Amino acid sequence: MGLDGHWRIGYVPRVKKANIDGLKVSVARPGVTRKSFSGEGATLAWGSLTPGHEPRPHTHPHEQIVYIVSGRGTFTVGEETAEVTQGDMLVVPSGVLHYAVAAGDEPMVDLSVFNPRRDDYYAIDEGDTYTS
Repeated sequence: MGLDGHWRIGYVPRVKKANIDGLKVSVARPGVTRKSFSGEGATLAWGSLTPGHEPRPHTHPHEQIVYIVSGRGTFTVGEETAEVTQGDMLVVPSGVLHYAVAAGDEPMVDLSVFNPRRDDYYAIDEGDTYTS
């Protein structure tokens, strides 16, 4: 049934489903890994930063909403640096220079939502080779 309450003849919903344990692990660089899952308009990414990794300030055209799943560290967005720990959330606006640094003895794990979809991550999700 459509949003307007009428049945759609021949409509077949396409549900994309995955389990986090089955997602591909991508090594961004030493000490930084991620898993991602993308739809048509957004990407969900799990990132893990190992203490001692090399921070790499970067920008992207996507708004990024970050949730710290575990661990602790700092997250720099533009000119502001915030200490973050499990349960914290922050927003990285589109086009703003940012980076994170893990602290302590355990990895800092985050769950990020990117809008619009990260085509580079999507290519990894789908097993394609990404070219920018």
